[in-house]
Amino acid sequence: MIEEDEKHERVHGFRLFGMVLPSLTPLMFKLGGVYLKFKRDAKKGGHVFQKELIKQGLDTTTAAELTEIYLEGSNLNQYLQLFR
Repeated sequence: MIEEDEKHERVHGFRLFGMVLPSLTPLMFKLGGVYLKFKRDAKKGGHVFQKELIKQGLDTTTAAELTEIYLEGSNLNQYLQLFR
């Protein structure tokens, strides 16, 4: 009885995996595109932020340091490490 249940669970698990597998590829492409767009927008925002700091009278080294701090919030790798 237990062996039959384990066999049924394995077969059902493989069927579920077979149903989900074709959906993973398009999902990964979409998530990859969203990730790249997010990184590009964050980089553009950091560039604008740094230009504004320099325009307001800060020196370039301080503006660069503040921009790095500003961009740490958009680093998705830090957020992903929280789930590991």
